[in-house]
Amino acid sequence: MQNQTTSISFELFPPKTETGMEKLKITVAELNGLKPEYFSVTYGAGGSTQDRTFATVDWLREQNIDTAPHLSCIGADKKEIREILERYHGQGIRRIVALRGDLPSGSGLGGLGELNYANELVSFIRGSFGDHFHIEVAAYPEFHPQAENASVDLDNFARKVRSGANGAITQYFYNPDAYWRFLDDCQARDIDIPIVPGIMPITNYQSLARFSDACGAEIPRWIRKRLEAWGDDVEAIRNFGTEVVSQLCQNLLDGGAPGLHFYTMNQSGAVMDICSNLNLGAPAA
Repeated sequence: MQNQTTSISFELFPPKTETGMEKLKITVAELNGLKPEYFSVTYGAGGSTQDRTFATVDWLREQNIDTAPHLSCIGADKKEIREILERYHGQGIRRIVALRGDLPSGSGLGGLGELNYANELVSFIRGSFGDHFHIEVAAYPEFHPQAENASVDLDNFARKVRSGANGAITQYFYNPDAYWRFLDDCQARDIDIPIVPGIMPITNYQSLARFSDACGAEIPRWIRKRLEAWGDDVEAIRNFGTEVVSQLCQNLLDGGAPGLHFYTMNQSGAVMDICSNLNLGAPAA
């Protein structure tokens, strides 16, 4: 079994309402008891949730919680990005998740900014702030859905790393072999940064299927068939999901994964159940 020495971190998204923010505060309080390395906070397409991202980051920093804001570059100019980074620098934030991001719906090519790829954003951060920020980038063990092919996707990832990334967080997956093969491919390209698996708990099959189809994450057929068979039985789906994801995490950690990054969807229950199964992040007695 693992213990609290294993690095864990949690992703949040900025709530749209005051009620959502109050619920998020409860979630954070519960998850923070697991002693995560940090909480990351997402940033909407083209900066569409910028103000809500700032509000969430501000609250986390007020609680003295280590925070890693996401920052996407597409659709933004360098002046705007520098101002955001200066804001985070002033708050004592030392970690950034640097992403290309997606344009808001209907933006078209006219919405492109001065930086259009994540490697350009990483280079800009390094050129503007030196080594102040620890920069995480995205990795895709099952390959980015917009990539021409697997080799091109790996080349794109290598560019981000060579631009100055310190580490990477993967898209979620349920097939550990995809992760191990991705690490092998990275090693063959002399990429040696820590690549932390992204973990998505399974609590609702319909929403998971929609999201997975959109982002290119595969749900193995045997998992899909089990989840489909339970229909609307929320308890059965959650119990099965907790078991499957706990086994996945154990496999990854036993194989040497450098940590786990949980996509919480602003909910604590499933994540805490998985961490409890693995004895992860348990506070000291």
